[in-house]
This record gives sequence, C-alpha cells and structure tokens, in this order.
Amino acid sequence: MPPGITTLAADTPTLSAANTGFMLICSALVMLMTPALAFFYGGMVRVKSTLNMLMMSFISLGIVTILWVLYGFSLAFGADAGSVIGWSEDFVGLSGIGVTELWDGYTIPVYVFAVFQLMFAILTPALISGALADRVKFTSWALFITLWVTIVYFPVAHWVWGAGGWLYDLGVIDFAGGTAVHINAGAAALGVILVIGKRVGFKKDPMRPHSLPLVMLGAGLLWFGWFGFNAGSWLGNDDGVGAVMFVNTQVATGAAMLAWLAYEKIRHGAFTTLGAASGAVAGLVAITPAGGAVSPLGAIAVGAIAGVLCAMAVGLKYKFGYDDSLDVVGVHLVGGIIGSLLIGFFATGGVQSDAKGLFYGGGLDQLGKQAVGVFAVLAYSLVVSAVLAFLVDKILGMRVAEDDEISGIDQVEHAETAYDFSGAGGGAASRTAAPAPGPAAPTNKKVDA
Repeated sequence: MPPGITTLAADTPTLSAANTGFMLICSALVMLMTPALAFFYGGMVRVKSTLNMLMMSFISLGIVTILWVLYGFSLAFGADAGSVIGWSEDFVGLSGIGVTELWDGYTIPVYVFAVFQLMFAILTPALISGALADRVKFTSWALFITLWVTIVYFPVAHWVWGAGGWLYDLGVIDFAGGTAVHINAGAAALGVILVIGKRVGFKKDPMRPHSLPLVMLGAGLLWFGWFGFNAGSWLGNDDGVGAVMFVNTQVATGAAMLAWLAYEKIRHGAFTTLGAASGAVAGLVAITPAGGAVSPLGAIAVGAIAGVLCAMAVGLKYKFGYDDSLDVVGVHLVGGIIGSLLIGFFATGGVQSDAKGLFYGGGLDQLGKQAVGVFAVLAYSLVVSAVLAFLVDKILGMRVAEDDEISGIDQVEHAETAYDFSGAGGGAASRTAAPAPGPAAPTNKKVDA
C-alpha cells in the first residue's frame, strides 16, 4: 500500500467505479465490526458492566475518527520519515486531497483508501477494551485511546503497510492486520492489565457471560464484517487475490470453530456456544495476516491450529495470574502470532506474492521475517502500552473505586443500566392469572395476590 497521490492522466491508472464501490462497501463492513465487537464483548460481561463494555467500543468510533482526519492518516500513510513514521502535509486534515486523485498505483480515490484504513484504526483500540472489563474509568479509557493510537497504532501501521516502513521493506507479510491490528491490540491489552491489576473477586467469584445470545450475535456480525476487513485489503479484485482471501477467511474460520469445539469437548466434556463464538473469532484473527499467502487447504490448517492453541491459551491467565477479562490476549495476541508465523510454513508463493514457506520449498527465510515482525510489534506495543497506562493512572486514575466496581460500573460511569426490571414481577400485571386450557377458561380473570 504505497503512500502518495496520482492524478488522473493517460499514463497512470484510471479510476475504477467497480473497485471504488467495492471498497466503499468493504469500509462499511469494517465499520460494522466495531459495534459487532461491542455486542460480542457486551454479552460476555456481567449485567452490571454491559453498558460500559458497549461504550468502550463505541467511543473509539468518535475519538479515532477525529484523530485520523487531523493527523493519523498522515502519520500512518504519509511519505516515509526514517522508516518508522510517515508525514505528508496534504494528508493533515485531509485538506490537500482532490476528489479525482487516486491512491498511488491503485484505481481507487485517496479518500476511499483513507476511510477504509480509518475503520481499521477504530477497531484496533476497541479490541483492547475486552481485557479491561468491569474496572476502568471511562474518561481514563478515552484518554488512553487518544494516546495509544497516536503513539502506538499510527506508527505500527506505517511500519507494516506504509511504503518505506521498516517491516514493509523487510518483506513481512501481513495481508490485513495480524501484526498491526491483532498482535498490536493483544500485546497492548497485556501491558495495560499488568499495570491496572485484577478485578475484585478474580478466580473467586463467578464471572460468567450474562447473555450468550448477544455473544453469538456479535460473533456472527464480526464474521460478516470480516469479509470486508480481509478481502478489501487488496484494494480491489482485478487479479482475483481478494477472492482467494474471501474464500480463505470462510474456510479458516469454520476450521477454527470446529477445532475449538473438539478441544473443548475433549477437555471439558461439552460443546459450548461461547466456545463456538470464540473459536470463530480465533480463526478470523489467524487468517487475517495469512489468507493472501496460503491455499484453502493451508487455510484449514491455519484455522485448526489456531482453534486449538487459542483454546489452550485462554486458560493461561489463571495459571499466571493476569486478569484478561474477555480473553483478548488468548485470542487476539496468540491468534495473531499463530497466523503470522504460519505464513512461514504454508505460503504457496502463488497468490499475493512469490514468497514461499518451508512446506513449499522456501526454506526458513520467510519464517524469519515473520518472526521479526511478530516480536517487534509485540515488544513495542507491550512496553509502550504499559507506560501509557501507568501515566494515565497517575494523571486521572485508571480504575474505579472498589465499591463502585462491586456495585456496578454502569451506574457509576453512565448513570444507566442495560436492562430495566422495574416493571417485572409487580403491579396489576403480576396479579393477572394465565387462562386455563380448554374452551371454558375465563379471560383475564383477576385473582387475589
């Protein structure tokens, strides 16, 4: 995705209405993933934290959008400066971009590319929020998002996708965000929770999901939106690569869901709906970097491996004592690592690039490049995110008071509750007997309470 602007001229690519329309649809699909994530996370928390969990995702839609227009697009995709950051004055405020100007080397307008990448920038910090459920002040979270996207996400996006970025030039393959999105968010989640500590009652009180139907709805919408997330990242489909990515997204997700459920049945004796949803997301995460480099058979392998290893990884928080509330580390960090590294084994050299993995005669070269990308992003995001959380904690305090956490963060931070039970179980409605079966049954007969 090289930065720059090309004007409409005879010797340059011309605007494609088909690709432009396709990318606008993909942008809308990726936008849908943020509220889908809100539902997914919102169903996984206890009732008293539902609204706060929804809002921690939704607020990203506002904050990151404004930052992206002001300077984020320029930092991520502007002209390279030292292989670590971008900057182009024309991109600041999106003020120097004409409506007929194309993204360099492609057939879509710069505005379309900018809005597509904006949706990635919005989703990534929202992913972090699942690790922090039940205990973070909303104002502190908003400040953390502002700092994190500026200091972590925008530079890492340039490393991975910006022409001149050092991981881009190294040849690290990341089709749609295994490093820049999922490892980045997962490592950040780990860094923050190591700073803010555990929830009250962690490993003692039951903290089960309050609405599994809501979880399944969120997972289904994420799966739907992920086709835009992945297939759209080729910025068009003139050569069929986006179609391959679309197929591999479906294949890997199905394989991961089945693998997670099989592991769960063997390990715990049941197929759970939470396991199905989590397995699907693990497969989506793992195929995100790899789907343009592997065959459908390779996608099955990527998904199955991710399903089992992510299912195993979610239990590590109990062994090591870090409170990753909704398994962001176990699914997004671990899934992103798996998908990124497996490119070094399963890349066929016949889809998005000629890079081959170990199993296709490519040796260890690509695996080595993938490992550099994985651990560079992991280390940077982990350390900087922990420092940012520490600073925000010193400035505003990251956590709500213990009594407020116990009573419910929704009331404290938002003065609302997710469900209104005030009309249930009382009043005249509760004194109305149900009609008895049969034709002689009275209708709406009143009885004494």
